[in-house]
Amino acid sequence: MTSSFHTKADIDLASEVQQLLFPKGSPHCNWCCIGTKNRMARGLGGDYFDFIALPDGCLVVFLGDVTGHGLQASVVMALLYGFIHRGTAENCNPREMASRVNEFLFSFARRSRRLDHFFSTTLFYGVIDPDTLEMRYINNGQGNPLVRRGHKIVSLEATGQPLGYFDQPEIAMARFQFQHGDRFLLYTDGLVEAFNPKGQAFGLPGLKRLLRHDHRGHGEFLEALFQSLVSFGAPDPPQDDCTAITIDFKRPAV
Repeated sequence: MTSSFHTKADIDLASEVQQLLFPKGSPHCNWCCIGTKNRMARGLGGDYFDFIALPDGCLVVFLGDVTGHGLQASVVMALLYGFIHRGTAENCNPREMASRVNEFLFSFARRSRRLDHFFSTTLFYGVIDPDTLEMRYINNGQGNPLVRRGHKIVSLEATGQPLGYFDQPEIAMARFQFQHGDRFLLYTDGLVEAFNPKGQAFGLPGLKRLLRHDHRGHGEFLEALFQSLVSFGAPDPPQDDCTAITIDFKRPAV
């Protein structure tokens, strides 16, 4: 009984610490508005994300999902979160960041024999220039980020495989040109892979449909997105960690 109590207490404390890592607000930007919403499957999870304002005015946004759930995934997540922050201060080149994260996971696995298995992570890491609205990014297995432009939905493809599987994976960097009025949506697979009792997945079509037709502010949109999962019949709390990020590119003042 005492052992179970302490185990639960430790997990509760770890969950509180993990929540402290997540941004409670967003960097002050006069050119965009940022919204986030996150729900963990078991109090502890492997999703991680943040925004970093660089000295030159550029904005870094990253989102990743460590394999697994629970305490082990949350520990690796916290390590990656800190590693990416430190790495960004030294070099925010997306391709270099992906390479360093992959090397970190391999090194970590070699030194951590007590872990049940090797860990891998998906990772989206983008750097947005506020003057040009161009984004340089890598997308290693982090689904298909979406951009709403008017009533059109643009899908950003993956640029590589999840990190941690191979010693020297192919890593490519891509560029995307945003426009004023765009809404950029990043998400983890817990959203699109949420199943209802009939075995149907919410899926990418459901996500695109909501993004195309819901033009409310990011707070209301994200609430509607997570409520749509419940209405669809997905478990509440979810079976997998769910994270969504929106970046709205403001229109110039007239």
